[in-house]
Amino acid sequence: MANKPTAYNNRLGLKGWVYAGNYTFERYLYIGHRLSGLGLISYMVLHIIETANRMRGEEAWAALMGLFASPVFKIVEYLLFAAAVFHAMNGVRLLLVELGFFLGKPQEPIFPYKSSVMKHRPLTYIIMLLAGLLMALGGSSLFFE
Repeated sequence: MANKPTAYNNRLGLKGWVYAGNYTFERYLYIGHRLSGLGLISYMVLHIIETANRMRGEEAWAALMGLFASPVFKIVEYLLFAAAVFHAMNGVRLLLVELGFFLGKPQEPIFPYKSSVMKHRPLTYIIMLLAGLLMALGGSSLFFE
């Protein structure tokens, strides 16, 4: 009798999105890129619903705008801004790496394989520091007007 191969359940589902085993910095940027993208899509849907609320009349519109003037929505507005900045800057980083910049010279694939991550890691740090600076500047204009 031949041995039957064992099947492994390797489906992580949602846990696979955020499971942080031995992940590198780039993996956390990948997770953040997905989450910020979902947040921006959610905002777009809510923005369409909020704008459609104008059809309910001037009183409903004024009540909704009064709700958006609260301090809680200032924080939500900043988080939206931070998500947009992070998503955009990480997208620029991904674009540069996918187009082949900062990867170094191609090498023959001989085991043990050498990763190019360390060649574009400085770009990653520079882009993320720039994103942090933009988030700080944006926060200063939002909260200290």
